Amino acid sequence: MRSFFLGWALAPLFAIALGGCDAPRQQVTIHAREAVPDHLSDWHLVEASGGELRLADGVVPYDLNTALFTDYAHKLRTLWMPEGTAAQYGDERFDYPVGTIITKTFYYPRNSGDAVLRTEDHSGDYVQGKTGETLDLDRVRLMETRLLIKRVDGWQALPYVWNAAQTDALLEIAGDAAPLKLVGVNGETQSFTYVVPDANQCAGCHADNHTEKAVMPLGPRARHLNKDYSYANGVQNQLLHWQQIGYLSGLPEAEVIPRNADFADATQPLEARARSYLDINCGHCHNPSGAADTSGLMLHHAEVDRRRLGLCKPPVAAGTGSGNRLFAIVPGHPEDSILNFRVESTDPGAMMPELGRSLAHEEGAELLREWIAAMSGSCS
Repeated sequence: MRSFFLGWALAPLFAIALGGCDAPRQQVTIHAREAVPDHLSDWHLVEASGGELRLADGVVPYDLNTALFTDYAHKLRTLWMPEGTAAQYGDERFDYPVGTIITKTFYYPRNSGDAVLRTEDHSGDYVQGKTGETLDLDRVRLMETRLLIKRVDGWQALPYVWNAAQTDALLEIAGDAAPLKLVGVNGETQSFTYVVPDANQCAGCHADNHTEKAVMPLGPRARHLNKDYSYANGVQNQLLHWQQIGYLSGLPEAEVIPRNADFADATQPLEARARSYLDINCGHCHNPSGAADTSGLMLHHAEVDRRRLGLCKPPVAAGTGSGNRLFAIVPGHPEDSILNFRVESTDPGAMMPELGRSLAHEEGAELLREWIAAMSGSCS
């Protein structure tokens, strides 16, 4: 539904020096599926050195129009492909070549002790290091780095957890958990447990086709990537940049490429922002092929049926998960809508998404309340 993908968004986030399309890539090491290393540093993708987190040559940072919420963690996303290979463009999904490695590093701005800062401001995370702008490890606390590696037989998901010294990350197939305190801008503090999913949970969330159960990248798709990015050598649309450095082929004209809205950009239409938020946070399960296909609630970007989107739709099962509310969306009444209840809940038996968060996303919840409050009609 391209009517929801409006406007060009600027993203002055991760500006990390790139060597251009001729940069050597031999630093990155690909390991066989059966012989993955225990240490993240053995991949030579993102490495902690000299108090900085650095990217290897050919490792390209990217960002999303609207990102999945993960307990207010900041994220550094990167892409690497073997020399001479490129992804083939597709509106819904790119065909990435074998050997592609996608990483996502989760981190928080430091406060003190086990406390981290709740902020959307990334400007203090970076310094001008020896190899360009890099993540300053004196200012941030690294939590984990997740890898997706394209194998001949499909994608492999691997979670690496950063050690206390912030010198390397160790493979933790069983996942991990870390107690943290989140300090807001006004000094308010929330205690929570940051959870690193195990390998099976990683695979479960990334299998947006429940029948095939095949792991797939969720973020690096056209509608999420179609935005400007502030690279070290200037601002450029990410998809165009990927094409120019040889990472993407078959890119169509800009006007036909789908684009999700930035959920936090109040200048964009409310409907587009809410649909973008639901798409990235819920659509990987709530789609016709996803794990929540039997719910009848479809929250992916392409859904046009308002009933399937939740308008006056009764739940498949009532009880704790519904908050004893009658419909997924009651127009004009977010306080009566199951969707709002589940997004705002932190009860493991009721909250949505089920994985990836311990806290409620206040900004996202407020957006959905505003969206539903603006709807007309009734469910009587």
